[in-house]
Amino acid sequence: MTDLEQQVFTQVRAIISNEEQVIGRRGILIPLKKAILAEGDIRNVIDIISSDPALAAHMLMRSNSAQASGIVAPKSRSLKDALIRLGQVNIYRYAFTFYLKERLDELPQPYKKLVQGYWKLTENIATDAVDSLVDMPDVEVDPDEVQTLALFSVFGQIIALTAFAYLNASAEQSFPLSVIKSLIDNQQQTLTIEAFEALDLDQDLRQEFMIAHNLRQTRNQNSPGLILRRVLSMRGLLLNPL
Repeated sequence: MTDLEQQVFTQVRAIISNEEQVIGRRGILIPLKKAILAEGDIRNVIDIISSDPALAAHMLMRSNSAQASGIVAPKSRSLKDALIRLGQVNIYRYAFTFYLKERLDELPQPYKKLVQGYWKLTENIATDAVDSLVDMPDVEVDPDEVQTLALFSVFGQIIALTAFAYLNASAEQSFPLSVIKSLIDNQQQTLTIEAFEALDLDQDLRQEFMIAHNLRQTRNQNSPGLILRRVLSMRGLLLNPL
C-alpha cells in the first residue's frame, strides 16, 4: 500500500465509523431498532414505518417482490400484513437499505453514478438469488432473508465509495478515484467487516454474508448465504473464490 493509499484508507475508515454521516435519516432507524429489540407490539413498528409514507410503500413493495417469483403467496395487501410476514429482522434490513439508497442518491457526481452502478448490481443479484429458489423446492429458507442478504452483497464497496465521496468533499485537494479503486480491490474484506460493525447490523446478517462470500463454512443446507454464494460465484464476486 502506498503512502497516499494508507492516508486515504485511514480517513475512509474513520468516516465509515460515523454511523450518522454514512446512513443519515436516523430519525426513523433509531426508534425502529429500539422497537424491534424490545420485541413489543407490532403496532409500534407499524406506527414508526407509517410515519414515512415512502418507507411504508417500499416495505409493501419489498414484501411482494418474492411473491412475484412464485415463492411466497398470497400477496400482501396491507402494510400490517407485509410487516407481519417479513419478520422484525427483515423489516430493519429493508429499512436500512432504503435509507442507504436515499443517501446514495444525494452524492455528487461522479460518485453518484458509480455507486448507483453498485446498487443496480445488488438489485440484480437479489432478483437472481430469489429466482433461484424456484428450482430448490427442498430448501426451507425465507426468501426475504435471501433477498435482504443479497442487498448487502457489495456493501463494503458501496460504503467505501460513499465515505470517499465525503472525504473528497471536505478535502482541500481531491484524491484521485484510482486510490479508492485500489483500496476497494485490495482491502474490500476489511472495509466490509468494519462497515457492518460500525453500522451495527445484526449478527445473523454478518455471519450469512461471510458464508455467502466463502469466508465461513456451514453444514446448514437452508443457509441463505449458501443460496447467495452460488449467485456470487457465477458473477465472479466472491471475496474468497471457490
